[in-house]
Amino acid sequence: MFWLLAAAAVLWPLLVLAEFRPWTLLAPDSVRPALRFLADFLPPRLDGEFLGLVARETWRTIAIATAGLALAWLVAVPLALLSVRALSISGLAGRMAAMPALLRAIVRAVLVVLRSVPELIWALVFVRVVGLGPTAGVLAIALTYAGMLGKVYGEILDSGDAQASTALLRNGAGRLQAFFYGLLPASAAELTSYTVYRWECAIRSSAVLGFVGAGGLGQQMDNSMKMFNGSEVCTLLAVFVILVALTDRLSAVLRRALG
Repeated sequence: MFWLLAAAAVLWPLLVLAEFRPWTLLAPDSVRPALRFLADFLPPRLDGEFLGLVARETWRTIAIATAGLALAWLVAVPLALLSVRALSISGLAGRMAAMPALLRAIVRAVLVVLRSVPELIWALVFVRVVGLGPTAGVLAIALTYAGMLGKVYGEILDSGDAQASTALLRNGAGRLQAFFYGLLPASAAELTSYTVYRWECAIRSSAVLGFVGAGGLGQQMDNSMKMFNGSEVCTLLAVFVILVALTDRLSAVLRRALG
């Protein structure tokens, strides 16, 4: 009982500040248009022309997510390696030298900046710069996910067993050699698992980015909703669910294979 009262005392001011008023959903002015819109959902639109369009936009959504994650990976890996303390030669003696420590701090600050800006905000910026289309979505996912991947990659490598990499560095090996033969073998499964998970998240993000003009299923959903075409919205929602379910299933299979 005490914890329920404590939770209510904490949540109530937050809900008031957020202007959380769920009862407005039951107001007559809200219920009538919502019911009319939902009634238009059935039957879903299943003609060949529209399904062909949906298939193309689904493939575009997957392509945006995959291309964005690939670019993010190219940025994240070098930044992660620069931020890993286990690969610092000057840190072998204990305290890291001033210049490597400063470089590590700068890299971590860059990763903070990249991941602190949501991909939706990046997409709005790039839509203004490069125009409507998948390019904005790819760049938005690349920047945000580069920060996420770089941070988590660095933490995974730093938390792993560093004995092998330390021994290699002490015996004259370079940083890349210490990474490939020391750190990577012990952390490969965890790194790959997280990358697959981020690809799954990128597919969801690419669908959302379509609402700001970044292409894919989200943009088609936005167009259908603006036209109050409930049958198209129903079909697109079903595709969203199927796509996320298949992605989640593929992710689970890959994680089991790596485990």
